[in-house]
This record gives sequence, C-alpha cells and structure tokens, in this order.
Amino acid sequence: MGLFFKSRKDAPAPGLPEWLTVRDGFPFYIKAPMVLIGLYLFFYILNLLQEIIVPFAFAGLIAVLLNPVYNRFQKWKFNKIVAIVLTIFIAVLVVAGIMFFLSSQIVQFGDMIPQLEKKSIKLLGNLQEWLSSTFGISTEKQMNMLDEAINNSRTYVGKTVNTVFGIISFFVLIPLYIFLLLFYKPLILNFIFEVFDENNSEQVAEILQETKGAVQSYIVGLMIETTIVATLNSIALLILGVPYALLLGVIGAILNLIPYIGGIIAIALPVLISFITKDGYTTPLLIIGAYTVIQFLDNNIIVPRVVSSKVSVNALISILVVLLGGTLWGVSGMFLSIPFVAVLKIIFDRIDELKPWGKLLGDTMPDDPPAKVVNPSEAEDKERTLF
Repeated sequence: MGLFFKSRKDAPAPGLPEWLTVRDGFPFYIKAPMVLIGLYLFFYILNLLQEIIVPFAFAGLIAVLLNPVYNRFQKWKFNKIVAIVLTIFIAVLVVAGIMFFLSSQIVQFGDMIPQLEKKSIKLLGNLQEWLSSTFGISTEKQMNMLDEAINNSRTYVGKTVNTVFGIISFFVLIPLYIFLLLFYKPLILNFIFEVFDENNSEQVAEILQETKGAVQSYIVGLMIETTIVATLNSIALLILGVPYALLLGVIGAILNLIPYIGGIIAIALPVLISFITKDGYTTPLLIIGAYTVIQFLDNNIIVPRVVSSKVSVNALISILVVLLGGTLWGVSGMFLSIPFVAVLKIIFDRIDELKPWGKLLGDTMPDDPPAKVVNPSEAEDKERTLF
C-alpha cells in the first residue's frame, strides 16, 4: 500500500518518540492479536454506527447508478442543482410505482388473512402431532422453540426495519445523501486523487472507472434479472392456480437478490401459501419443481448474460459475506455485501500486495497451482463456477 499513498519511507518523522515510529518484522504472536483486535473494533464500529452507515451505503450505490442520468441532464445544459433534483425525482417515481403495485397486492392479500389463519392453525396442529409421535418432542417444547425462533427473526429483521427502511432514513436520509454525493462528486474525486501518489494517478483513475462501471452494470443487471425472474415466477404460479401469484412472484424475485439464501425463502413462501389454500401435496411439489427450473435458468442463462458485472465473486465467498452481512446489519447487510466485495476485488486486483486476496475472492482457477498440494487437473479450466 505504500506504493499508492504519498509517503517518505527514508525520512523519519521529526519529533516522534521511537515507540511511535513504524517497525517491520514484529513476531507473529504480536501481529495476530493486533490484527484480531483491529478487526473486532472495525466491525464493532460498523455495527454501532449502522443507522448512519447503512443508508449512506445504499445512497452511494444508488448515486453511482443514477450518475449517467445526472450526466445526461448536465449535457442538456441543465443547472447542476436542477439536474440532481430531476434525477432523484425520476428515481422516486420508479420506487413509488413499485411500492404502489406491491401495496395494492398486499391490501388484497389482507382480505384472505382470516382464512389463512384458520388453515394455518389446523396445519400447525397436524405438524405438532407428527413431531410428537415421530420424534417424541412435547407440544410445550415445540411452542418454546417456535417462540424463540420468532423472537430471533424479529431481532434479525428489526436491524433492517430500524435502519434502512425506517421512514426517516428511507424518505429523508437516502435522498439527501444522494443529492450531496452527486453535488460534491468533483470534491470527493479530487480528494481521492490528491490522497494517492501522483505516479499512481492513472492507476487510481482506472480503479475508479472500473469500480463505477462494475457497480452500474451490476445494479442494472440485477434490476433486469429481477424483472425476468418475477415474470417467470408469476407465470408459473398463475398456471398452478396459486392465489396472489403476482405478489408472490415479485417478492420471490426480490428475495432472489440475496444469493443462495434468498432463493430458498422465495420457494418456501408460495409453497406455504399453497399448503394453506389447497388440499394435498401436488401443488406444493409442482411449485418446487417450477422454481427449481427457474433457479436453474437464472443461474446458468440469465445471470451470465444479463448481469454483466465485470467482477465475479465465487460461491464460497458469496455465502460467507452474505451471512456476515446479515449478522452485522440484517437484511440490508445481505443486499450490500456482494457489491461491497466486488468493489474490494477491483481494488485488490490493482494493488500488487493485495492481488492474492483478489484472486481468493474471484472464481478463476489458477494456471499453475502448487503441485505438491493441488492436483493440476483440478485447475485446468480457467473459469469454473458452482452452477
């Protein structure tokens, strides 16, 4: 990293005591605790300041996405403030349209709640009897386990509800952050260039350009993918006669944005509704089959061709960062984790000291793995994905 930042390696800072100067070659038993303590403090601060950082992170991603629209207004000779306001207004209209569609579907869904409640109580009773007779779990113990799971889920979802999707942050903080990020974009970019050494200005510009392109293509690709998956989900559910197919299809597509974990929840919701509204197991099995086919098409055709991100993160890292993001910031952390790691990979790939970490995050197999520990035939393909 010293190659990037402005520094004077050979000139010690005047007036500093010896214990404050940087030393190389600390033993492992000193480095390891320092790294662990640093990581703990870093994530503790992230968790402590989540009500500020999470809306700002979403605003940053949205600002990068809206930047081409803002640039277009400026090319048309619009005033800077007017161009930013119009850009945010267009984004608000799009979000309002989606929310209006979902809210109208949810209102219709509310009319069916008494029927769903009655059927769910009956199914819950049958499930309790089956668990008691099969596994010997008493009804009281089952209820305690259910209460504990509900409390945990409330705490988990509460992290998101209280931060990103709260009324204040969603309707005030995020638009305000977007406005300020677009307004002060020249100031922020100039700061980044001045922080780094002049000899690396071209490399810094390349990283910024690639990061912007990767984030934009990633988010736009996800929006197109979500639309396609929502359409396929809704068509499948309509054919199978599942109530509120459009609502469940859209919710399933949104959940699908959470890698791997969201897809499982997306299948569980319509299956649960079909159990409650229909008799027998035919419809739930058909839903599982249809969603499995859609997931296969999504992973092997839609994502490679539509989500044209310049950065590929392997499945192992994806699952880990999604779970870590969920633990740190709830559902919002799950959505932010993949773009964050993609940006990190771009930076790692451009810095010599961090290139091994960039390779670890990616899904490209090495050309010359160490033969003593890796079978060379395992790395014959330059790119090999999980699906």
